[in-house]
Amino acid sequence: MPSFASKTLFAAIAGAASVAAHGHVKNFVINGASFQGYDINSFPYSQNPPKVAAWTADNTDNGFVGPEDFANPDIICHKNAKNAGAHAVVAAGDKIFVQWDTWPVSHHGPVIDYLARCENGSCETVDKTSLEFFKIAEAGLIDGSQAPGKWASDQLIENNNSWMIQIPSNIAPGNYVLRHEIIALHSGGDLNGAQNYPQCFNIQVTGSGTAKPAGVKGTSLYTPTDEGIRFNIYRSLNSYPIPGPRLIAGATPVAQGTSSIVSTATAVTGTAVPTAATTTVAAPVQTTAAPAPVQPTTTAVAQPIQTSTPVNNLPRPTRCPGLGRRHARDVARN
Repeated sequence: MPSFASKTLFAAIAGAASVAAHGHVKNFVINGASFQGYDINSFPYSQNPPKVAAWTADNTDNGFVGPEDFANPDIICHKNAKNAGAHAVVAAGDKIFVQWDTWPVSHHGPVIDYLARCENGSCETVDKTSLEFFKIAEAGLIDGSQAPGKWASDQLIENNNSWMIQIPSNIAPGNYVLRHEIIALHSGGDLNGAQNYPQCFNIQVTGSGTAKPAGVKGTSLYTPTDEGIRFNIYRSLNSYPIPGPRLIAGATPVAQGTSSIVSTATAVTGTAVPTAATTTVAAPVQTTAAPAPVQPTTTAVAQPIQTSTPVNNLPRPTRCPGLGRRHARDVARN
């Protein structure tokens, strides 16, 4: 078994190599139609970024939200997140295929998915602090026989940085915020060492379901001392307590394999159609971002998305929030 010193050295090297490699969702696919995510590499520097179904955020360095900010609205949809200007339509029971641009191998941890109903209508204008999230999917430790273990995040990497989410078939139709999150535990043994990477999207759920599960405010999902937040992964593990509320009734786990992705990513492409004159629906965009074995083929979209040229004279932060305060410790501690 590797010594503590060797494990620490390995983790430090891996952590240093991945400082700038934290990811974000670049697109998501519903029944073959691909919708653009919030592009932190260009949208913040664009004079007229397109309206997309992904919430904006100020994590232009692919940074994280730490446990010390769990009571801060930043934990809801990431740092200074603002409402998406559009939404995508999905039927209850359908799957959403989420594609990250990258994810560092050293950042092991769970993948968790939530929904929050926008009770007063549009999620494009909802107050994020009023949203009450209920958990629809979770995956944590896959194999803990050898430290640091195999985790849901490792499955995501194996699947070409992608994840499949199923909207429960019993969910009542309406407007929802989908909250998709990876929690990195490579420094989770330390107080405030975990790193949360939440991503939010506006969706309109259709169907005949009736369930309206009770939820929890985003600022009450976790505490810094939760068992699954302050958690040391550098040991043999038999189990892992996934943090947050329990799964709702009707939640269905999705096998995170190529076969499950094929069924959605190769489906006939749909075209988003506005449901009302005052409603903005995100238009599918062409992409080649599907997992290597499966490339979604998208046809002509309802309205081409135009992105203006980035403004070159604006500064682009490259460091992860709290690098001086947090990542130096990560590298030394891991």
